Amino acid sequence: LPPAEAEALVQALQGSELRDIGGQGWLRQHEYVEKLNMHGILSASAGQEQLLTELLVTHGKIPVLIGELISVEIWKHKIFPVLCRLEDFKPRSTFPIYVVLHHEASIINLLETVFFHKEICESAEDSILDLIDYCHRKLTLLAARSTKAQAVSSAEHLASPSSMQADPVPPQELQQQAEMMEFEISLKALSVLRFITDQVDSLPLSALTRMLNTHNLPCLLVELVEHCPWSCWEAGKLKKFENGTWHVVPPEDQVKMTKLDGQVWLALLNLLLSPECQRKYRFDGFNKSQLLKLRAFLTDVLIDQLPNLVEMQRFLGYLAVTEPAPPKKDLILEQVPVIWDHILKKNSGKWEAIAKHQVKHAFSPTEEELKLQARRWAQTYSLDMMEALAPDKPRCRVCGVEAAKRCSRCRNEWYCTRACQVQHWQKHKPACNLMA
Repeated sequence: LPPAEAEALVQALQGSELRDIGGQGWLRQHEYVEKLNMHGILSASAGQEQLLTELLVTHGKIPVLIGELISVEIWKHKIFPVLCRLEDFKPRSTFPIYVVLHHEASIINLLETVFFHKEICESAEDSILDLIDYCHRKLTLLAARSTKAQAVSSAEHLASPSSMQADPVPPQELQQQAEMMEFEISLKALSVLRFITDQVDSLPLSALTRMLNTHNLPCLLVELVEHCPWSCWEAGKLKKFENGTWHVVPPEDQVKMTKLDGQVWLALLNLLLSPECQRKYRFDGFNKSQLLKLRAFLTDVLIDQLPNLVEMQRFLGYLAVTEPAPPKKDLILEQVPVIWDHILKKNSGKWEAIAKHQVKHAFSPTEEELKLQARRWAQTYSLDMMEALAPDKPRCRVCGVEAAKRCSRCRNEWYCTRACQVQHWQKHKPACNLMA
């Protein structure tokens, strides 16, 4: 994006009411977020994300993004299930609902891109407490994932709204898609939390207390080290989730640390080795026994990949033979997060009314409205930009092999041969008519 356009998009970001989610004004906000998200990823890959960072700080938009993130999270938990149960919920296309579900992923992805910078973390101000709570909720979901639920095949993976069909999808399938997306959102939240812990020395005291004692994040991170929800065994082969898909790991790479493993260990290093954190954390019997479980994972192979873990090993050895002093109690007025509670109180008892309003005004568009919106989405999800973001070469929609041809009408689907395109035409036709 040109700098002037990026600034205009940042300036236009604003919060929205729960009732307005899915409406025309809200969809414009989603377009702004999506464009900034794609711009942020491309800028970061070129090492040029400083401009976006400065714009978000200068215009004070990080609290706005955090508010929107939590608003969509509440919509998913409170309104989406009610929506799927309504008898008159028979949408012509589920794409508008998928866009709402995808909105949370877009925002957390944007935050993951920019939270690497200290000034972004500081510009969040009091809303950093709400973001810490959000990350805790997502990490708790990650830790609770069963082994059976881990093996999400890459074929089922939903990379972006452009991969969705316009055909009607039963509510149950929509809910399955939301659950699949939830896993990836939780992994992004893990990265954001790690970037927050990088700034423990400049965080408000309330944020530190919330991470260490209210949520006991060190013990939650130990759970993630133990159960590693981004890896699983399937048919005797180890699979790991990286770059949006599950990969079979060859035997020689099975002990190699992934980016996600590294995020957990770095967050633990930040939380346990900081003098301020050690002063505030309760090293009672339970917490101590949980933390000492880490010693079994600190092998020479792991330490070779992340040498800083030598300090962790030394600290745990010291912790095993000593009784740390109880945390010092500070007489301070503690801040509490407000965004989640404010939205819940404002809309309590109105969930069904909001769902009915949205079915009528947002999620039942006419054929013409759907076509108009599809053209806007086609412009938002620019094909050239999507291809630049994709880690792999395009694959045939039918057989999955590498593809060199795409639909000439909508330019949205890839095929390896004319035969595959003809075979897929009846399924692709509704979406093609909308997008062309």
